Amino acid sequence: MKYNTARNQLILPEYGRHVQIMVEYATNLESKEDRNKCVNAIINFMGQMNPQLRDIKEYTHKLWDHLYIMSNFQIDATSPYPVPEIEKLKEKPKRMAYPNNKIRFPFYGAALENMIKHAVTLEENREKEIMTGMIANHMKKSYLLFNKHSVSNETIKLHLQQLSDGKLKLAEDFEFIRSESVVTRPNRVYKKKFKKKR
Repeated sequence: MKYNTARNQLILPEYGRHVQIMVEYATNLESKEDRNKCVNAIINFMGQMNPQLRDIKEYTHKLWDHLYIMSNFQIDATSPYPVPEIEKLKEKPKRMAYPNNKIRFPFYGAALENMIKHAVTLEENREKEIMTGMIANHMKKSYLLFNKHSVSNETIKLHLQQLSDGKLKLAEDFEFIRSESVVTRPNRVYKKKFKKKR
């Protein structure tokens, strides 16, 4: 019996030992025609491991790339896609810069501040009025989810004024959503009282 520790190391373990052996066999075939037939059969078998993704074009391209990687780029087969470059595969991804944008009120989030910036650029019309009201209600929801207690509408108005630099104003007849509709209270469990039998 031959143990896996004595065998060649698996290049892509997710495909298993059998696929690795099939790729090595196809690589060593002398006839290119036989090699292409064998490679296409291997690709179909690899696709059967995830049948829900088998018909996606990008997924088939990925399978071919994996086939070349498992053969250490030694296999000479007719591929419908360009052969992946070893240098590009070895490249490390560029380091992403950490966002430095400071959020004035963390419980509202950066998305809401972006919404306010967009609303400020709108012309003074009904659309801007509606959007300002939606933003104010969203602020109230976020605030209530943050502290789980009631919040005054005046506080939301003050925060809206601060975040928009006084450029967004609510309509005079605007009504905020009720706090009870946002904060969910746990259902009371009523215990049945059983009378003791005499």
